[in-house]
Amino acid sequence: MEQIPSFNQLIQDSIIRNWDRDALTDYKGATLQYHDVARKIEKLHIMFESSGVQKGDKIALCGRNSAAWASAFLAILTYGAIAVPILHEFTPDQIHNIVNHSDAKLLFAGDVVATQIDPTKMPKLEGIIYIPDYSLIISRTEKLTYAREHLNEMFGHKYPKYFRKEHVHYYIEQNPDELALINYTSGTTGFSKGVMLPYRSLWSNADFAVHVLGTKIKAGDNVISILPMAHMYGMSFEFLFEFLKGCHIYYLTRIPSPAIIAAAFADVRPVIIISVPLIIEKIIKKKVFPKLQDPRMRLLTRMPGINRKVFERINEQVTQAFGGRFIEVIIGGAAFSQEVEQFLHRIGFRYTVGYGATECGPIIGYEYWSRFVPGSCGKAAYHMQVKIVSRDPANVPGEILCKGPNVMLGYYKNEEATKAAIDADGWFHTGDLGLMDANGNIFIKGRSKNMLLGSNGQNIYPEEIEDKLNSLTLVNESVVIQEGDKLVGLVHPDYDAAKSMGLNDADIKEIMEANRKTLNAEQPAYCHLTEIRIHEDEFEKTPKRSIKRFLYTK
Repeated sequence: MEQIPSFNQLIQDSIIRNWDRDALTDYKGATLQYHDVARKIEKLHIMFESSGVQKGDKIALCGRNSAAWASAFLAILTYGAIAVPILHEFTPDQIHNIVNHSDAKLLFAGDVVATQIDPTKMPKLEGIIYIPDYSLIISRTEKLTYAREHLNEMFGHKYPKYFRKEHVHYYIEQNPDELALINYTSGTTGFSKGVMLPYRSLWSNADFAVHVLGTKIKAGDNVISILPMAHMYGMSFEFLFEFLKGCHIYYLTRIPSPAIIAAAFADVRPVIIISVPLIIEKIIKKKVFPKLQDPRMRLLTRMPGINRKVFERINEQVTQAFGGRFIEVIIGGAAFSQEVEQFLHRIGFRYTVGYGATECGPIIGYEYWSRFVPGSCGKAAYHMQVKIVSRDPANVPGEILCKGPNVMLGYYKNEEATKAAIDADGWFHTGDLGLMDANGNIFIKGRSKNMLLGSNGQNIYPEEIEDKLNSLTLVNESVVIQEGDKLVGLVHPDYDAAKSMGLNDADIKEIMEANRKTLNAEQPAYCHLTEIRIHEDEFEKTPKRSIKRFLYTK
């Protein structure tokens, strides 16, 4: 394997090299230049050191994307602590579970998260820091209280004149295998998997991006961060790679509705667009497809010669809807609508579909848009090997395995799950089924595990939802299935209990609807059930009495 440089050294070099460039902007808000980010990092380092944070301590972050979130994350990494980014969409209980399971010493909480969490349920925390201004929400040590109250004084004492480039000296990891962050794929204790990603994984993902896009993206270019930075897809390719290149990153700090995203594309005109399918599909289905239903337009698209010009014009309009300057749109994180993909390919739109997993931080497969084969998710990414466990990988689906520096160290405090995921030869077993053609293009055919993917790329674990659903009124057993981008709960009611209470079928339906609302109130939005469907017969079981799930999933 080639010599792997220090990732923190790359962060340090980028800050010094791009000192006076714009770095991070909260869209429609304030902008931090690279030297401003360095100043925030230095102040947090002083606070960490003065409050007794040691190298290797865990520090969690939970909040919506912002310049302050990004600066705090960089401060954690470059101090030598281990970052624990948590999706702000998780429920309070899930956040508490992750903070506790990860052994986090401090928690950075965003404005909304700060109002939802209960500090008493995270007893091991020494303090909770408010992300927007790094003030203390709660402090449980005198050292932390003193450090925050005297932070400006200590900074002024350390740098009596002014803070300069030559003052930037960060912790340099001693080994590429050193743990950099723990990223949780789920929030509930019973199913939590804390993916341990080493510095080599962060470097390898960034170096992959440099290899495939580095000559096309330069310092000063604009990008928009839409995906959560607590998700490795957004972390690696809307933040870390661009920060190392000296780009100007814009954060959509509010909920990224289609209207906000459209306005941001027009204003920022990003050089690269990283997206989940849902965003692309909404724009195409709402803004483009209706126009194609016009009788005149339908006629033109059927006329040879003329239709090519029509598609060129449509492509131009769609391209402008995304700002007009992008090199390509990289789509990943969930299954892409075949209808939309076929349309984009037909008009010549600059898109590609990638493939990844949190356990690979995330990239596994990719191909540049001009060489991309529709229906695939690219080829093995730079630095990675991919193979299909099948007697005939081109025709018979098999499990997708991958190997390389991207692959995690394992799951935190879960040796059993680690051994099941990474074999003795270092191959990561993705749990996905796929094919690979003679040219190395990967085609995903399904998932061998039960995990579902939400429309925004979130991991959904049906067992977690079923566990809660089964505890509700008159629910005997249940199976959660996915229909399109909707989740449906199949429920076999406790008919004996219902009969004893004198309830009829209409009453049971009413109770199940109440159960659905109760369940949804306890779950993040992407885990909400759109309906509960009564299943009159008991679900078929295996000899071990587990439900034969495959009989009920479409």
